[in-house]
Amino acid sequence: MKEERKSTIYSPINQETHMKKILMMLALIAGTVAAYAQQSSGDYYEGLSRKIGFSRMIPPHGLEITYDKTVHIIFPSPVRYVDLGSPNLIAGKADGAENVIRVKATTEGFPGETNFSVICEDGSFFSFNAKYAREPEMLNIEMKDFLENEDTSDFSHTRMNIYFRELGNESPLLVKLIMQSIYKNNDRKVRHLGSKRFGIQFLIKGIYTYNGMLYVHTQTKNSSNVPFDTDFIKFKITDKKVPKRTAIQETVLDAVRSYNEVIEIAGKSTVRTVYALPKFTIPDDKLLVVELYEKNGGRHQTIRVENADIVNAEVIDELKIK
Repeated sequence: MKEERKSTIYSPINQETHMKKILMMLALIAGTVAAYAQQSSGDYYEGLSRKIGFSRMIPPHGLEITYDKTVHIIFPSPVRYVDLGSPNLIAGKADGAENVIRVKATTEGFPGETNFSVICEDGSFFSFNAKYAREPEMLNIEMKDFLENEDTSDFSHTRMNIYFRELGNESPLLVKLIMQSIYKNNDRKVRHLGSKRFGIQFLIKGIYTYNGMLYVHTQTKNSSNVPFDTDFIKFKITDKKVPKRTAIQETVLDAVRSYNEVIEIAGKSTVRTVYALPKFTIPDDKLLVVELYEKNGGRHQTIRVENADIVNAEVIDELKIK
């Protein structure tokens, strides 16, 4: 028997499919060659990164430091974080001050430059390039508040975009702006919440809300001649009525921020403060109690805030914040 030969018939359709496969293989080879060329180019991340523009950069401040003298830097709010770029630097908070850090050189005459960064409680970020100088030009430096230099009409363009856990999703800058605006306007929105004892009048002038957070505007007037030294202020949720022989159940709320909190209220003087509280709810059988305690004294003040006062808190219009 003769061996049958199998023949392949190339139709126009098969030829077109075959050409597509060849073109796809050529494209794959070209892509591989291009990727290899990028990998061998020496660029960051194998040539796949995009250069950061200068518009994204926070310009650092130049700073001279030395071994025999200390440089003190005063910041607009308490310092939360300090990172040093080199063991040639040492830094720490000044004793008794939350917004002042001291910086020195650990090595006399170290070469080149190093850097360090500081984050403050209001969300501001400061960057410094430091170099050694035998006699620094400036030993005491005051950093200005970002609010004095930035256009805050549009919060999305501010450089203060650092967030803290206790504020949730709220911008520290916006919280500060709200408290500052409440303090500046000085409106009397609430007229029935207050306490007056021993020559001290403690008032709640307004309760405001924005994005779930609560802002309480207080006023303390000292009509006596004896200064009132504040020990602490406490916000707590407690039961309205407590049956006899029943333990009191209370939940303490820590103020996450305060504006113009003054420890000593001089005689014949008045002090106003704005406190920011985290989001919370009050059941109908409970109320918010605000207590102001005097240090080494007994002129304590207490204000009971009903749930209706919290529910009726004035909503803050972001567009009207100055």
